[in-house]
Amino acid sequence: MTRYSVDPDQRALIATWGTGEGDLATCIASLPADAGTSALLGLARALTQLSEATWRTYTHPASAASSMEPNSEGWRREEERKHFSEVADAIAKPNLPSGGSMVVSYSRLIESANRIGRALHELDDPELTEAVLAEATTELAAVENAELGNLTGRAQQAVLLSREDASPVQVAAADRILEQDPFGPAELFSGIDPAAAVAAAHWLAAAAEVTADASGHDPVHVVQEADNIEALPHETPTLVLGLIDAPREAVTGLVRHALHITDGLLPDPDAFREQLDELKETLAEYGGDDGPDLADVELRLTPLDPKRPPRRPPHRHPRLLAPPQRVRRPR
Repeated sequence: MTRYSVDPDQRALIATWGTGEGDLATCIASLPADAGTSALLGLARALTQLSEATWRTYTHPASAASSMEPNSEGWRREEERKHFSEVADAIAKPNLPSGGSMVVSYSRLIESANRIGRALHELDDPELTEAVLAEATTELAAVENAELGNLTGRAQQAVLLSREDASPVQVAAADRILEQDPFGPAELFSGIDPAAAVAAAHWLAAAAEVTADASGHDPVHVVQEADNIEALPHETPTLVLGLIDAPREAVTGLVRHALHITDGLLPDPDAFREQLDELKETLAEYGGDDGPDLADVELRLTPLDPKRPPRRPPHRHPRLLAPPQRVRRPR
């Protein structure tokens, strides 16, 4: 998301965002010379909150929800996305205190826009208001472009975000890059939505098939077998290979699960209970009477990194799968 800050020396409102290769910054507007720092910081904070709410509609799209019934999670996400068209009006004409009370929106997006409007109302600077309205339009357009798979300009910050669904345009782009270099060039991490790891799953399956033909091992377990030769992070690739009949669902399902963990939710209590039962059996089998109990054991809730679920650092790619010239293009 875009972060906004105040440069007290230059009296400027600054926007910064990541690109996968580093951060970019731009000056949004000059700030009133007589405005207090607290009021200016309030405006910057509200703009950052708007960006966060805006990009959440991208990372948590309605298309990834299991239901679109009224009042369901999918329905709420769809309703929030519809509010894009109301942001400018909420900034220009915010809900203000009246008679000792104030209307507060249930929508994070609209309430963030109202907070911006109230901050601008307090600062009372028409030129600043005009610049902030233009900036809000730019930020909304960036999310709209990212939804279409166009990660240029401000939308490039999507490469740093984890999305519950995958753009077909981005998956196709990732596939073309991996066709040239199956081990993943730097471009894969600076210009492609991480959820396009769906394409990487296709190539992983192709590599596993070739390696299985040569080694005689089951394709699902070739990465795990490779770990016996050279240490590598085999758990997630092995899990994906086990679900490879539906690669898109395998990848997006794992990412969605990790994002729920990040949000503080336990998406599948029954599966977690099974994990605990298996852990108890393992401890009983190998721990003996003096072995560790559950209080001494840590259990991973997701095989992915909850902070960046779809992305794996380039230096950790499995190197014992088939060499590039032998990997067949997936159908």
